[in-house]
Amino acid sequence: MTRHAVVALTLAAAVGGLTAPTAFADSIPSPSTASVVPTDPVVTGVTVNGGNDVVVGTTERKSFTVTVHGSAAPGLHFADVDLLGPNVGFYTTDTFCESPTACTTGFTVDPRRDTYNEGFDLSNANAGTWYVDTLVDTNDGDSLYTRHAGAFRLQRAARITVNAAPEPVAKGRTITVTGKLTRANWDSYRYAGYTGQTVSLQFRPKNSDTYTTVKTLKTDGTGNLRTTVKAATDGYWRWNFAGTTTTAPKKATGDYVDVR
Repeated sequence: MTRHAVVALTLAAAVGGLTAPTAFADSIPSPSTASVVPTDPVVTGVTVNGGNDVVVGTTERKSFTVTVHGSAAPGLHFADVDLLGPNVGFYTTDTFCESPTACTTGFTVDPRRDTYNEGFDLSNANAGTWYVDTLVDTNDGDSLYTRHAGAFRLQRAARITVNAAPEPVAKGRTITVTGKLTRANWDSYRYAGYTGQTVSLQFRPKNSDTYTTVKTLKTDGTGNLRTTVKAATDGYWRWNFAGTTTTAPKKATGDYVDVR
């Protein structure tokens, strides 16, 4: 073989080596057109009522949202959501997901017989910790059931009153502070005294924004509160109930006393 023939073969091989990778690259889909690899659905959490307890009185319906958070490829599509509480408490609904990672639906709790939820009749025994069960479907037809995906408290609303007297009062004299703690009764649709509950008596000086606990005591057999304190300076007196698992917390509006 002549020198020229060897050079020609070498050039042909070099050209072939350059064109082959280009042809192979054309056969690879770009990231924007590549198909999504399916993954198993995962429920990562639940948000109920914006992260707040659901508090219900005696007459007005309470509406709130429940959002199921999760992930899956190619995304979440539909969700069944069940709420389960004490004494066989139960609500259910379903919804299409608003995004590949979130599915939000709404609930309405009626303290009276709830025609919107198959006649479920809310009772005092239903107050307490509730759980969220969910079944989610993905856009590729997969599904996942999650028991107790989240929890929240469905609570009876509370009311509390306060009265500090006399007004005005001489410095160093005795102030009598009274009040009453009641809570919603879902059986009678009225507010009734909440007995044997610890409540804090708090004071805020006239030119302050901060309340300080002065003493604590328990409500009597009808939910009443009564105690005495010494008048020292102008300010506001209130009762503060921290709440229980079944009953929401409540603070009274401060009652101002002028000390002279």
